Amino acid sequence: MDTTLILQPPLPADACVIWLHGLGADRFDFQPVAEALQRSLRTTRFVLPQAPTRPVTINGGWEMPSWYDILAMSPARAIDREQLEQSAQQVIDLIEAQRGDGIDPARIFLAGFSQGGAVVLHTAFLRWQGPLGGVLALSTYSPTFSDEVQLSEIQRDIPVYCLHGNQDGVVLPSMGRAAHDWLRSQGVRVAWQEYPMAHEVLPQEVRDIGAWLAERL
Repeated sequence: MDTTLILQPPLPADACVIWLHGLGADRFDFQPVAEALQRSLRTTRFVLPQAPTRPVTINGGWEMPSWYDILAMSPARAIDREQLEQSAQQVIDLIEAQRGDGIDPARIFLAGFSQGGAVVLHTAFLRWQGPLGGVLALSTYSPTFSDEVQLSEIQRDIPVYCLHGNQDGVVLPSMGRAAHDWLRSQGVRVAWQEYPMAHEVLPQEVRDIGAWLAERL
């Protein structure tokens, strides 16, 4: 059963944002944000997929929505790579569905918060081989970027906006910064924005995201 939440814009859609929630949340988590953004992005469809519910090792094996299992927290996240690849494929399937519905991939954006952000960074730069409108990386990190990876010219042309709280104790700002710096070293047009917040989303951040999307649409 497909549990993806799709928010249609007030005008015919010619762009799309695929937005992944964080660990333990669900597809409705960013519905208010998407609805707020659609007030100005009036031809942009928002697609909010649901992560599968499964045990998460670092949380004592409790079952919760997660894009992949986190096996250990430090020094860097140890993750279930196979589950990450499955989640990346879920995102690719959503991109293909939007393309099949007439949306140019160059007008499809991937967005993700925390664990969802790790999935969209991995998908955009290590799995998807075509153009994208851009990537929004909120309070996130990348467990799969490495010096062995070289991006293609098409991938280097995908703009990225990294947004992070400078008081984030869940995903440390240094982890987000590391993903940003790796992208910059690869020649990606990547911007970094910090906010006086913890592991959360602020209204000003949503306004900045709206301006960034509008500039590219």
